[in-house]
Amino acid sequence: MNTALKLVLVGSVLVLFGCDKPNMKDEKAQYSYAIGYQIAKNMKEQSVEIDSKAFNAAMQDVMGNKEARLNDEERMNALRKMSESRRAVEVKQAEENLKIGQGFLDANKAKEGVKVTASGLQYKVVSEGKGATPKATDTVEVHYRGKLIDGKEFDSSYSRNQPAQFPVKAVIPGWTEALQLMKEGAKYELTIPAALAYGERGQPPQIPPNAVLVFDVELLKVVKK
Repeated sequence: MNTALKLVLVGSVLVLFGCDKPNMKDEKAQYSYAIGYQIAKNMKEQSVEIDSKAFNAAMQDVMGNKEARLNDEERMNALRKMSESRRAVEVKQAEENLKIGQGFLDANKAKEGVKVTASGLQYKVVSEGKGATPKATDTVEVHYRGKLIDGKEFDSSYSRNQPAQFPVKAVIPGWTEALQLMKEGAKYELTIPAALAYGERGQPPQIPPNAVLVFDVELLKVVKK
């Protein structure tokens, strides 16, 4: 069962009935609203569409110990069909993104200063560093900004004003390779094919399937050698 379906099922135990205007000064109401808001937000981000009347009817049946309006087989079939439908959409999107991404990579590698490694990683040296070069077994401290090819930013240590630390071998393959090309103080622009990033599954909801990713990376220091 995919994440979206799990969210639907988890969310079902959090719906309150007969309380259109909850007392938001009440502690229980506050955490109930906070949990419900986050679940609804996740469902929206993952494009999970539900019939609110049917959803509430199911809640009332379960909480009221009433007979289910769909038997076990019917419920499982409904969830299976939903999962298959969503998977078909994901596959189509992955195929489209693969073509669009390849076009972007072909155009990008022709730009001045862009280098391409044997794996397909594309990088441009913005400024060279003068310090140590990390190994796969090292931990590094970096500043970075990650974007999709349409320019949409999905993550940034600059925005948090807090550098990130992690083992070189603990990140996506494109990062692991690129970091071992850099020296402390270097700034690179990375263009990472989907196969060296999050592949055909992506990282929903921020990163679509087969997404080419663009990163601005600044290697601040090698923390552990």
